[in-house]
Amino acid sequence: MNNMPMRGQRTATNKMNAKAEKVMGEYKEGTLHSGKGGPVVKTRNQAVAIALSEANKAKKPSKK
Repeated sequence: MNNMPMRGQRTATNKMNAKAEKVMGEYKEGTLHSGKGGPVVKTRNQAVAIALSEANKAKKPSKK
């Protein structure tokens, strides 16, 4: 099989990576919150979970 990404898949991956990097950067700075205005995230595992969730939201088109 061909391992080339399908059309449009590359940009979705780039968006996901950018979002995950941004979230992990916020965690490192100590400014990442769980939820809107929630407590500051203290564990790396929770930060990774938030980063994956946000990255998944970034790849899907929003329905409005």
